[in-house]
Amino acid sequence: MPIRPLDQLHPERFDTAPILRKLASSSRKLAELKGVVASIPNQGILINTLGLQEAKDSSEIENIVTTHDELFKEDRGSETQAAPAAKEVLRYRQALHTGFRLVKDTGLLTVNHIIEIQSELERNSAGFRKLPGTALKDGAGRTVYTPPQDPDVILKLMRQLEQVINMPDMFAVDPLIKMALIHHQFESIHPFYDGNGRTGRIVNVLYLVKEGLLDIPVLYLSRHIMRTKATYYHLLQAVRDADRWEDWVLYMLDAVEQTAGQAVHTVIAIRAALMDYKHRIRNQHKFYSQDLINNLFMHPYTKIEFVQQDLQVSRLTATRYLDTLADTGFVQKQKVGRSNYYMNLALTRILMEPDDPMAQAR
Repeated sequence: MPIRPLDQLHPERFDTAPILRKLASSSRKLAELKGVVASIPNQGILINTLGLQEAKDSSEIENIVTTHDELFKEDRGSETQAAPAAKEVLRYRQALHTGFRLVKDTGLLTVNHIIEIQSELERNSAGFRKLPGTALKDGAGRTVYTPPQDPDVILKLMRQLEQVINMPDMFAVDPLIKMALIHHQFESIHPFYDGNGRTGRIVNVLYLVKEGLLDIPVLYLSRHIMRTKATYYHLLQAVRDADRWEDWVLYMLDAVEQTAGQAVHTVIAIRAALMDYKHRIRNQHKFYSQDLINNLFMHPYTKIEFVQQDLQVSRLTATRYLDTLADTGFVQKQKVGRSNYYMNLALTRILMEPDDPMAQAR
């Protein structure tokens, strides 16, 4: 079945009582997240740490599995030495940063921006698909969906999607509903040879930033999608097979509400840990500085070299700072090969908590 442009849908079909109720609750939770994020003085901390978390979860949907330990240890400039899975995840975070910069600089989310994001993610310049043969298969190897094959059709559909993304009056629905529709359309066009799922999930959060619903990209739906993967793929296909747009929109709105709620909890916990470290380090150590606090929370596993660069101190001084913080229980020193890593105990506990089934139940 040919893909129908989104502007051919009727906006009023989404004015149902269930959708409007879910829209109200998800919008409130998203607004709460935006407010909580604004209370963190250095928002780069959240972009870096939560961006890494999203990169891990989004990549895991594509069966690119790594651990927090691998990621945190390879953070910041070590990609060439990283394990293959960790390298893929770090590229995702870099692609997210690239997209965020483009949206902030231009106020738009264009086809060229999406191509640049995917190029950063996959580290190639293949662009949109130009050869036929792409088909989406289920776990048993059966073809469940064949996206457009003609390069001209792919480009035309992406240009139409670009207009929907950047022209609010073209399809007048609430931005959260429109995000759900844009995501489905992008995944159905499947414009790239590789990286469509991860690129589409980056587009989700960048669209919310573009619309002013978030100031920085910290709503990451990948964990929810990972936990409800069968439902996600079933509803994607149900729209194609049976025009079940309403069910799809309800699923995505619920994903926003659930994910925003989890993010609020995480950001509040990070803020509390940051303030606790700030006060206790200032009271216990003469070498306290805001730059040091920023370093400890920007990098869950920091290194002597990171402290040298961020604080502009000698290697000997940076080593003394970190070893003293290890002695007083703020970080845990780990030696891996020739490198020493200093794990921020409070921050890593927060970031790893969702992976603990007992933590989820509490």
